[in-house]
Amino acid sequence: MKSEDILIELNTLSKNTLMETLGIVFTDFTGDTLTAEMVVEPTVHQPMGFLHGGASLAMAESVGSLLSITSVDTKKYYVFGTQVTGYHIKAVRHGKIRAVASFINKGKNTQVVEINLYNETRDTTFKNGYATMTNRIVAKKDFK
Repeated sequence: MKSEDILIELNTLSKNTLMETLGIVFTDFTGDTLTAEMVVEPTVHQPMGFLHGGASLAMAESVGSLLSITSVDTKKYYVFGTQVTGYHIKAVRHGKIRAVASFINKGKNTQVVEINLYNETRDTTFKNGYATMTNRIVAKKDFK
């Protein structure tokens, strides 16, 4: 499947989910990386007018989970995020935030993903934050 088709599928899967509520849109897929963007506006702010840390962690977990989903047969397997750790480095008030997820370990049953968050200038030398997450790959036949 082409990258464009995968992006269409991922954005379609996000309808009526937290990703749609937060305005997360998947914009690039290379096979080993997945990128998403989110507009930073009052709906994702904390009371002092900055991007809410929970919104950025939800974005990180979303892009990290969906990267793992692209690596499995979704007819046979579920992907569950089992752990996420995030670090907020620089506050953001407005514009866009971009999350880029890449595999650290692409295992058969467990995958580890790194997610880097950048501001809208796409300056990859200065992160606004980053997260790591662990995803479990569970056979649907074994799911209870």
